[in-house]
Amino acid sequence: MELLYICISLVSLTIILIVFLSPSKAKNLPPGKTGWPVIGESIEYLGAGWKGRPEKFIFDRMSNYSSYIFKTNLMLQPTVVFCGAPAHKFLFANENKLIQSWWPSSVDKIFPSSTQTSSKEEAIKMRKMLPNFFKPEALQRYIGIMDTIAHQHFAANWDNKDMIVVVYPLTQRYTFWIACRLFLSIEDPKEVDRFLERFKVLSEGLVSIPVDFPGTPFHGSIKASEYIRKEFLMRIIKQRKIDLAEGKASPTQDILSHMLLTADEDGKFMKEVDIADKILGLLIGGHDTASSACAFIVKYLAELPHIYQGVYKEQMDIAKSKGPGELLNWEDIQKMKLSWNVACEVLRLAPPVQGAFRDVLTDFMYEGFYIPKGWKIYWSTHSTHKNPEYFLEPYKFDPSRFDGRGPVPYTFVPFGGGPRMCPGKEYARLEILVFMHNLVKKFKWEKLIPDEKIVVNPMPIPEKGLPIQLFPY
Repeated sequence: MELLYICISLVSLTIILIVFLSPSKAKNLPPGKTGWPVIGESIEYLGAGWKGRPEKFIFDRMSNYSSYIFKTNLMLQPTVVFCGAPAHKFLFANENKLIQSWWPSSVDKIFPSSTQTSSKEEAIKMRKMLPNFFKPEALQRYIGIMDTIAHQHFAANWDNKDMIVVVYPLTQRYTFWIACRLFLSIEDPKEVDRFLERFKVLSEGLVSIPVDFPGTPFHGSIKASEYIRKEFLMRIIKQRKIDLAEGKASPTQDILSHMLLTADEDGKFMKEVDIADKILGLLIGGHDTASSACAFIVKYLAELPHIYQGVYKEQMDIAKSKGPGELLNWEDIQKMKLSWNVACEVLRLAPPVQGAFRDVLTDFMYEGFYIPKGWKIYWSTHSTHKNPEYFLEPYKFDPSRFDGRGPVPYTFVPFGGGPRMCPGKEYARLEILVFMHNLVKKFKWEKLIPDEKIVVNPMPIPEKGLPIQLFPY
């Protein structure tokens, strides 16, 4: 019996040593709490967005722990949140060294055929695959296409007898139409709308708690992604292969043609299902973020008449310089300095992307705290965008912040930074400015719900879609 007690004591001591003297326990982890078992603080994190104050989750913990770094548990993962410009600089500089991109399991399940952009090799491969599509010099030839689509979009969707529209669904339609045209050469507005309805369902569950049960956003997103692949993308891909073989399609007409005809370093071509996933990812990146930004531009211009007047004057000076039927060009875009400052201030106050996750590749120390391999890191745009340390009166709308050299580096990060800087930044700038040009030269407007709530799920949107009364010129 005494021997049994000794054995039990040794086992207990071993368990205690394993639990309390493991590297993550023995070393100095950042302050914070991990919340509920398994789900951690995911509900609090998502709930802050649902209530329209996503920064509250970040700032409450920064205040509680008097630190620009804290631990938590998000999306079922032990997570360290990095806050502030020095943290952004550190993370961007150590991309693919200490950390690499990571997406929650919800994204992995929605894109099952791909090895994921959370893989360093896959991310590099994808960026090589894009035919310099997002570089400014390549995008110049697409400005006229964007302007043509904008003309058609406003004529078809904004002009009606009551002159009342709901903005957010329309900005979604605008940016999705452009993405479909430039990525897939889809031009029929009816086909774009059919595609868009399924796409909205996919987007809503993309960054959600991964509960695959009927009725949950995650389940709906999985079903929508399956439908989009089968009924839209695979059909388009197979037809494009036939058209390319018969000379009915151009090898350089869009990203789809390039993906079908470009081999990797080993001479292998991408599988059709992988191309479908890549196109789907590009549509998400090239649509949702810009549609949110365009909607909030409408919101702030309605609330701030003096800002509207400045943008109106700038855009009308450009419009008056054009001949009948002449489309916007690169030189016109470069004249839209105030308009882009306004757009940047919108992106600061209502960033479409709230932040991003990273996977820790190896143990490292940051500011005296131990960051274990296998944990996740989350960085937040709000930790700088709405921080008075970096932006005086952070909730005040002030486009002049972007005059001259603009904000301090690593404080304005709506497009990320470092090797993972959003490659579509210039693409987004063009479609946003083309939207602003066509909007203000046609209309003034008023909000119909003065204090409409903003909901973040996963990006900011007006709860009722931002209904407005239009006043055409």
